Amino acid sequence: MTLIALQDATLRRPNGFTLTNLNWTLEPNQHWAIMGPSGSGKSLFLETVAGRLPVAGGRLCLVDATLRSQIELVARDYSFDWRIAGAVQFYQQRFNTQTVDDGPTVWDVLQGQVRPVGTIDPASVPLPPPLYPEDWLRNRADVLRITHLLDRRLTSLSNGETRRTLLVRSLLKQPRILLLDNPFSGLDADSRAQLHETIEQAAQTGVSLVMVVDERDMPACVTHRLVLEGGKKEKGEGNKEKGEESSAPLSPSSVLPPSFSTAIQMQDVTVRYGAKTVLDRVNWTVQRGEKWALLGPNGSGKSTLLSLITGDNPQAYANKLHLFDRRRGTGESIWWIKSRIGFVSPELHLYFPRQTRVWDVVASGLFDTMGLFRKLDAEQQRQVQKQLETLGLTSFRDRRLADLSAGLQRWVLLARALVKRPPLLILDEPTQGLDTEQVAQFRDLIDEMATQNPDQTLIYVTHYPDELPRCVTQTLRLAEGRVV
Repeated sequence: MTLIALQDATLRRPNGFTLTNLNWTLEPNQHWAIMGPSGSGKSLFLETVAGRLPVAGGRLCLVDATLRSQIELVARDYSFDWRIAGAVQFYQQRFNTQTVDDGPTVWDVLQGQVRPVGTIDPASVPLPPPLYPEDWLRNRADVLRITHLLDRRLTSLSNGETRRTLLVRSLLKQPRILLLDNPFSGLDADSRAQLHETIEQAAQTGVSLVMVVDERDMPACVTHRLVLEGGKKEKGEGNKEKGEESSAPLSPSSVLPPSFSTAIQMQDVTVRYGAKTVLDRVNWTVQRGEKWALLGPNGSGKSTLLSLITGDNPQAYANKLHLFDRRRGTGESIWWIKSRIGFVSPELHLYFPRQTRVWDVVASGLFDTMGLFRKLDAEQQRQVQKQLETLGLTSFRDRRLADLSAGLQRWVLLARALVKRPPLLILDEPTQGLDTEQVAQFRDLIDEMATQNPDQTLIYVTHYPDELPRCVTQTLRLAEGRVV
């Protein structure tokens, strides 16, 4: 019995990207891996199967009408619910003591018991009844090992922890068909192993799995593969979604000469939120020109550590922290710090305004803003154009971020981090969402930058040590907020 069938189907995004002549069937006990380079239409395929986008041509057939409500696409973030998204308004919020007690807990979200943001009198807005029996919710949470997160505020979760809670949210619904878009992205090695176990368990319960995944994370239960090579693009885009210039050798710009000897110095740095200690007496010194890997499992404190450096965490003032040879709290501004740092992270990607056009996204890196709010002079325009050319993005300069694939969006944000030629470059899971070719290309770019700019300091965060550029020679590893 065929559950779903695409027959001579045409799939199309509003921006014009199109997949044509697609034929595919999902039978019971089949589990599909959807593969292909970044921008080949993998997410478009999932969203169409999930019913989020209509079929532009041909047919999408379901075994019966009831199946539509039993297809579950695991969300990438909480933007699908305005009540929750409103409670998590900006990516620095999770580091603010003043807001740590605001917003819903993981338990509240999973049970669907969330009041609208700004509710002054909670008693006047009664909560709906819980969606699930308590035992069932705790069982699912235990399977994916997020029981310890149930009482945590959503704003306090790391990227990996958020992804795991979203998967639990979908599994609670007991879907017949589960669609996953890069489910292993952002997870540490232990969490990936746990997710493999969960996926295998789900496969044995009769649920059919359709997932975008690459070869290195391929679940054992996968029975079939669909490889998408890409579709028709809008006129003038070139043959590959990385841009017409992507085949040209990368030529990174020279970094502005640093005017400091020590980029970072931490002495017994401790960060607490209530009774929870997130960083526990961390000591770390990074000299100018050093290339560091920052490693550790989800929830180990990496993002909090970086937030102290980037100026997003007010607890920096309560600690002995020197940045660029200056003690925090001695008159320097946050913008003085940010002007010396190029930064990209999953959280920045999550909260960056999607309606911003590519040129403005890259240009905003000159001013460390979430969008472009000033006019560029001739030299700044040249810098932006050079960076677009370097990463093969020129043909996308006038497109909105929302119109690009997730991988290409991350590529644009990498250009934003590099555009001002910063003396300190912080790359937090920079290759998340990129295809294998892009990962290799980006790693080569970083190594070439290290050769041309030996004084540039680098901090590189990843859950895949094999992705580290060759120039990285030193490692700081965290576990439960401590250096190990």
